[in-house]
Amino acid sequence: MDIATFVGLILAGVLVMAAIVMGGSVSWFINAPSAMIVLGGTIGATLISYPLAEVLGVFKVVMKVFLHRSQSVEAIIENMVEFGKLARKEGILSFESKLKDIEDPFFAKGVSLAIDGMESNAIKDVLSTEIAYVEERHSLGAEIFTTMAAYAPAVGMMGTIIGLVQMLMQMSDPSSIGAPMAVALLTTFYGTVIANLLCIPMALKLKTRSKQEILLKELVLEGIMSIQAGDNHRLIEQKLLAFLPQNRNITTEKE
Repeated sequence: MDIATFVGLILAGVLVMAAIVMGGSVSWFINAPSAMIVLGGTIGATLISYPLAEVLGVFKVVMKVFLHRSQSVEAIIENMVEFGKLARKEGILSFESKLKDIEDPFFAKGVSLAIDGMESNAIKDVLSTEIAYVEERHSLGAEIFTTMAAYAPAVGMMGTIIGLVQMLMQMSDPSSIGAPMAVALLTTFYGTVIANLLCIPMALKLKTRSKQEILLKELVLEGIMSIQAGDNHRLIEQKLLAFLPQNRNITTEKE
């Protein structure tokens, strides 16, 4: 679970609500017509821009942001080194007994392909294709959130115009201009909040998550290729450590 996402949302929400309460009643900022204009307009424009299946798929993407479980890069490197030792001692077919213990599906797939006796180039093609499509799916999720972030303030401005028109049409009765004025101002507020506190942060978090996952998969691919080539386990370790920042470099147990 990503604690930073929860903390950020709660912190932003609490501070905004506190500022509202300090200046007046929360009920002043609750307006159904404004919410209908902003939410309906943003979702509608997004559905026009993307196929329904892709928009619905965003919910899975949101779950990925909130429930992301970080994998230990260090543990994967250590496992790769152990597999490298095993390959040189007993051969790649000896991996079959270890396959069920591998938690990372991508790692397990690469090992399974190596066990099946596929050529290195074929394994690289299969795994590289999967990496490319994973990156594309993540990019689409971030793109949809970025699009929604662009639409929300624009739809908010549309609501502002609607509210101003309604207000001007009722200028003869000063007591009736309050509701249209609330719509005019709150639609812009709602659009700004949705864009800057939800959609843009979600898009950026998805891009960060995508970079981390792609780096991890590329590390696994490099490790599988090195094992397939019969590299010494120390060489495998040094190749994979190059994927880590210097302050996170590890040293596996020496034999």
